[in-house]
Amino acid sequence: MEAQAVREESPTGIVAGTFFRCSQATTGVVVLGGSSGRVDVGRARLFADAGTSALALQWFGGEGQIPGICEVPLETFFAATDYLIETGCRRIVYVGTSKGAEASLLAAVHDQRIDVVVAISPSSVIWGNIGAGRDGVSWPERSSWSLDGIALPFVPTDPDWTPEYVDGLVSYRGLFENCLKTFKQKSKAATIPVETASAEILLVAGGDDALWPSLSFARDIVRRRGEAGKVTHLISSRDAGHRILLPGENTPRSTLHAHGGNDETDRKLGRKAWEGIRELL
Repeated sequence: MEAQAVREESPTGIVAGTFFRCSQATTGVVVLGGSSGRVDVGRARLFADAGTSALALQWFGGEGQIPGICEVPLETFFAATDYLIETGCRRIVYVGTSKGAEASLLAAVHDQRIDVVVAISPSSVIWGNIGAGRDGVSWPERSSWSLDGIALPFVPTDPDWTPEYVDGLVSYRGLFENCLKTFKQKSKAATIPVETASAEILLVAGGDDALWPSLSFARDIVRRRGEAGKVTHLISSRDAGHRILLPGENTPRSTLHAHGGNDETDRKLGRKAWEGIRELL
């Protein structure tokens, strides 16, 4: 596709971020970053270069938005879908990483207009907040998400968890695994009902994910969707970590917590994932 066929725009109003409008596109992609708050313009451009219109959505931390991932309204994502449809997109794809994957799966459950979800390093359940809500308060813990003004059930954090370290950085994987066992009933209530989503789902997960057990989450999603007769694709690697790199990406590793994997394994899984993603586009 010729470069001049894509125009970069900055949406105004309820939808924030960077939009790459492809004049001939009928497929629109919403790109959701994770808890870093990064608006993933580079990834959106990758999808625009593949012939889609792509929106790198800022869904928290921006002007007039909730500071952290705390009771973020799912309506934020419904508005992004509205935006793409208004620009002429007839096929809607969500691409989310980590907490953005959690959001993408939830959005598809509650918005049947979403045709495809690509969930990279996903969760199969809803977790508590990361950062402050509109009131500026981070604790006591609340849900990451809300719908119609009501907070969704979530798996709480175990305050007695002892941190584990990988290469000198905290690995939170054990925390999430422990919380699922400690709060079984709440985990059941917080399970994302992916089997009700009409969207086609592609999951990308690394077995060496040190942030949370994304491959186990992905397999749970595949199992439940399969029992409901829904097709789900899983692209995985035993050695890749939490940070999956699509072609051309150089996302920095966190200096705060362990990701697992390494540049080589994360890129290899990213290349494999991109092949699957292109088929769905």
